[in-house]
Amino acid sequence: MTGRDGGAPLEPIGNTPVVILVRPQMAENIGTTARAMANGGLFHLRLVSPRDGWPQERAWRASSGADRILEAATVHESVDDAVADLHHVYATCPRPRHIIKPVLTARGGAAELRAATRRGLRVGLMFGPERAGLDNEDMARADALIRYPLNPAFMSLNLAQAVMIMAYEWWMADDQTPPRELMTNETHVATKGELENFLQHLERELDDCGFLRNEQKRPGMVRNLRHFFTRGEVTEQELRTLHGVVRELAHPRRKD
Repeated sequence: MTGRDGGAPLEPIGNTPVVILVRPQMAENIGTTARAMANGGLFHLRLVSPRDGWPQERAWRASSGADRILEAATVHESVDDAVADLHHVYATCPRPRHIIKPVLTARGGAAELRAATRRGLRVGLMFGPERAGLDNEDMARADALIRYPLNPAFMSLNLAQAVMIMAYEWWMADDQTPPRELMTNETHVATKGELENFLQHLERELDDCGFLRNEQKRPGMVRNLRHFFTRGEVTEQELRTLHGVVRELAHPRRKD
């Protein structure tokens, strides 16, 4: 939940796809769709002949603060009216149909959507009613179909989940977050100099305590210690802690 009166401060982020819900049946599903859209940076929502009319208070309760998307949503009598100002329309299609059209995955569809919007074209994503999905007449208005490659033994998504997959792929198609990073908070990854300083400290104390007394094995044991500490990104804070550990082991305090 956002915890804000009036919902989150959402607004359009550039030229983003229009989400078109064709004959949606439940207000709660419209609300959760808005929530999914907000997570993926989508804002524009069009409703074609919603079964229970519009607006519906239950949609706002289900949206978890995506109020502005619902407030800006427009209602249309037909698919033709909803897509009239768009250049390209993609229709989600959960089941194979006897239709000759390009079929894309969600990721492939998101890549094409990004390419089109970068050219300044307006694009739409069409989702069908909860019970049966889009019919052939609806899909005849689409340039291409999108099918999600899910478990063929169980391909059951609710409306918001279907929208969330496309919203996520849309966002990720332009996201620069590295696949993996080390969260260091107030410290930093240790430099080679800081690491070498610690390793020399450790080696001196291990010499003094006799751990490295076997001259034949000593070079290999030292190399193994170096490999251990250079295998990952040790932080400066972790090295300071280890310095303290080594000092305490070398010069233990007396216990009263």
